[in-house]
Amino acid sequence: MVKNYAEQFQPLNVAVLTVSDSRNEDTDTSGRLLVEKLTQAGHRLTDKCIEKDDLYTIRAVVATWIASDDIQVVLITGGTGFTGRDSTPQAVMPLFDTTIDGYGELFRQISYNDIGSSTVQSRAVAGLSNGTIVFCMPGSTNACRTAWDGIIGEQLDASHKPCNFVGQLKDVDPVECATREA
Repeated sequence: MVKNYAEQFQPLNVAVLTVSDSRNEDTDTSGRLLVEKLTQAGHRLTDKCIEKDDLYTIRAVVATWIASDDIQVVLITGGTGFTGRDSTPQAVMPLFDTTIDGYGELFRQISYNDIGSSTVQSRAVAGLSNGTIVFCMPGSTNACRTAWDGIIGEQLDASHKPCNFVGQLKDVDPVECATREA
């Protein structure tokens, strides 16, 4: 049964993965920014880790989080470029039940204002899987800020209209987009 559009913010359980061969907890400014953004918004950090850029390691971590009853959102920073070591999209896309094509398109549109045509080298992707939303963004701190401030923050806020992803997540009553009501 579809409920009426949610009017109030609902805190979500969020996991953060930094994909990097060189960062550690002291130098992980992108992961730290995402943790700050999500907690300032009122969400709960459920897990955080840094893993090397290895397709199977990334996939295993994300698959475990998607299968968890406690995690509704996965934020991944890093591994979305075009180098031989960038494997985040290949690792996570097979796990998606539904790909959110508009996320990557919008991320690149917003990024164009900051980095120009270099934005075409971003392979930012997102998808839904088992009631968990997964957002993948580049590893730069500025790119994470752009993604959160321009897209993710609003889409994880149940009061954002006309649509957000909160009603699609596990342990949340399903919500129809307000533009589809009436």
